[in-house]
Amino acid sequence: MAAAPTPRESARAAALGARQALGGSFAAISKWERELGKLRVLVNVGELAEGEREFPDDESYPVHEFPEIVGLAHERWAGGGECDAWVETVEGPYGEGRGGPGGDGRGRYNQQRVAALRRRGRGCCVVAPIVLHGRAWGELYVARRAGEAVFTRPDADFATVLAAVAAAGIAQTERLAEARRLAFTDALTGLANRRAVDLRLDEALELHRRDGAVVSLVVCDLNGLKEVNDSRGHAVGDRLLERFGSVLSLCGAILPGALAARLGGDEFCLLSVGPSAEEVAKVAGELCARAGELEMGDGVAVGVASTGDPIGPVDTARRLFRLADAAQYRAKAERSGEPVVAGRHGGPDDPVVRLADAPEPRQGPERRRFRR
Repeated sequence: MAAAPTPRESARAAALGARQALGGSFAAISKWERELGKLRVLVNVGELAEGEREFPDDESYPVHEFPEIVGLAHERWAGGGECDAWVETVEGPYGEGRGGPGGDGRGRYNQQRVAALRRRGRGCCVVAPIVLHGRAWGELYVARRAGEAVFTRPDADFATVLAAVAAAGIAQTERLAEARRLAFTDALTGLANRRAVDLRLDEALELHRRDGAVVSLVVCDLNGLKEVNDSRGHAVGDRLLERFGSVLSLCGAILPGALAARLGGDEFCLLSVGPSAEEVAKVAGELCARAGELEMGDGVAVGVASTGDPIGPVDTARRLFRLADAAQYRAKAERSGEPVVAGRHGGPDDPVVRLADAPEPRQGPERRRFRR
């Protein structure tokens, strides 16, 4: 099954389609970031001027330079009207006398936008607000070269339709992206969930088999959660989970690309691909120290398993999980304030490795069963 398009890919497809449909030399889609007061360019397509990039890292403009996107738009909606597209040219509003759209003769003249047209060798543009859920989401912008025919009123009307089509596509893509985010995110902590870990771990072990990449798993069991729930209520217990999740995320940020996740209940993990086993063990130690400083709970039991340590071949995600689980079980049994790392005490003869590789009892185990 093909992957769903990303918001960026959806915006690019909309810009390409609008450019072709309107006969423009250039098109862009920008998003209004209300919290920052900026109009941020998501994508530029067609003939790019100097300094323009297809997917700019930080091309944005203060919204106050484009009052029509917030002022005029809302005034017209409040009056029961629609937010139509408009045309701007280097000659002035609607390019009077040069095939302008006519109608009531009222146009838009934005000095900053017209200056940008001149600077980039463009003669006119049509601007159509993109509206999602009754609010201005951003804009579709299509331009033609200097000297080419100026956009007309029918072009502006067509751009309004194209912006509505783009809005529908962007809305669908955002819904899919949100659904995907929710499917791979723990609702309480905002960390990744078990499903995300399973997928990432399978990809990581493929890299390990192919390129020898070091894959490490840090499994954490938060101590004292039941006591907090019983004595202070589940709302306080949830706060403990959230705070530990923040600590885990902070420590995970030390390891480039690490995935911080809540596996369920009081169990968390860090998945690292690339950093050495020693670096991961050091971060695990930092995690223990920070968890011990939380005002609630009783610290954390941490187990580490890494392909960079002498733990034998790791061909499956299940074996790495078993090793990390066994190390964490030992840390919990010993009430250790430090992480227990599989393979650090005797390699294959390490008690943790032996525990992980032992057959699981069928009934009544004295320790919890390993994850499958």
